Amino acid sequence: MTERAPLSREEKSWVLYDAANSAFVLVMITAIMPIYFKDVAASGLADAVATSNWAFANSTASLILALLAPVLGTMADYKDRKKPYFLFFLITGLVFTVALTIPLEGQWLLCLLLFIGARVGWAGANLFYDAFLVDVAAPERMDSVSAKGFGIGYIGSIIPFLAVIALIVSGGLGDGLPAGRTRMGFVVVVLWWFCLSLPAIKNLKQHHFVPPSPSPFADGFVRLWTTFKNIRRHRSVFLFLAAYFFYIDGVGTIITMSTAYGRDLGFGITMLITVLLVIQIVAFPCTLLYGRLAARFETRTLLFAGIAVYCLITFLAFLLPFLEGHLVRHTLFWAIALLVASSMGGIQALSRSYFSKLIPPENSAEFFGFYNVSGKFAAIAGPALLGIVGRMTGDTRWGVLSILFLFVIGAWLLTRVRDE
Repeated sequence: MTERAPLSREEKSWVLYDAANSAFVLVMITAIMPIYFKDVAASGLADAVATSNWAFANSTASLILALLAPVLGTMADYKDRKKPYFLFFLITGLVFTVALTIPLEGQWLLCLLLFIGARVGWAGANLFYDAFLVDVAAPERMDSVSAKGFGIGYIGSIIPFLAVIALIVSGGLGDGLPAGRTRMGFVVVVLWWFCLSLPAIKNLKQHHFVPPSPSPFADGFVRLWTTFKNIRRHRSVFLFLAAYFFYIDGVGTIITMSTAYGRDLGFGITMLITVLLVIQIVAFPCTLLYGRLAARFETRTLLFAGIAVYCLITFLAFLLPFLEGHLVRHTLFWAIALLVASSMGGIQALSRSYFSKLIPPENSAEFFGFYNVSGKFAAIAGPALLGIVGRMTGDTRWGVLSILFLFVIGAWLLTRVRDE
């Protein structure tokens, strides 16, 4: 099968799941849920405290999965184990997302606990979804199929997002989100996520596996240690993982905390939602542009360019509260949003492809296991750093500025990486 051949049934099912789970990212992590938490669940808390609590919840969810992922990943490589793990975390994410309709005004702790469960379920299912790529596509088709999933995720998430927005607008925005209609929107996310997951549940099969083990749990730790020792023998791989940890942490933190920060600055809900919708649309062609530029320029050079864009984003976001005037502040916020859209997909896509060039191809599955773990741990430090600095200073903007540190360290480590 050539790279230009139509997608197979398994490939289509795999790509479709990206559109399924992306609804959770846009509605529950990035757009609606952060605003709902601050306006409804955390009603009565100071803005800086509520934003810090939201950041801590995101860090906690990432920490839980980062601790589980290495062992779960190695155990799922055994025959007929991958799909049961995928289904367990998928169902967990769906159930906890439905449960987020329970917390009422002021019940911020219950809301955060349920959100942590939903995010762990979503991220855990994604871990095994990513691992299915080797089963659904031949090596020469993996880049193409993976890119299609990435793109479909951006575009597909817009449909349930607009449905949720329609629900919210029908209830009247006023000074905040209509709580009842917003909770109905969470159900829309669950239905979209579940329905578009059905092809993956039915058609994905594990074709590649390691021989069965009488003690898979203990052997999983042995395999992890062996992989870690192999990574340390490849200096550039190890340095890239360290660089990736820092700069992707900054990228993820900006995406996760953007709406909560915008709410702190007094931006209206309608504007925040519109901005996020535009980001999703603009990010798709910009990601493809990064891919085309990689054919003309070194991949690492483009990664530096993406990091530089995010350094500018962070500094401009820090300056926002200092600006006076409705038009000036709103114009800068839109400029920041377009900068985010220009590079958020490209820096993630090229990080994966650059890493694949550094590692020995015969050990690609093992090395990508550590790549995924690095990304999960990276999602912990940024929100925690923003939350801690914001809580200590009583002002979220200083927490935002602290994220610049992550990009600087990541760029410096990336300069130490040499192609092998």
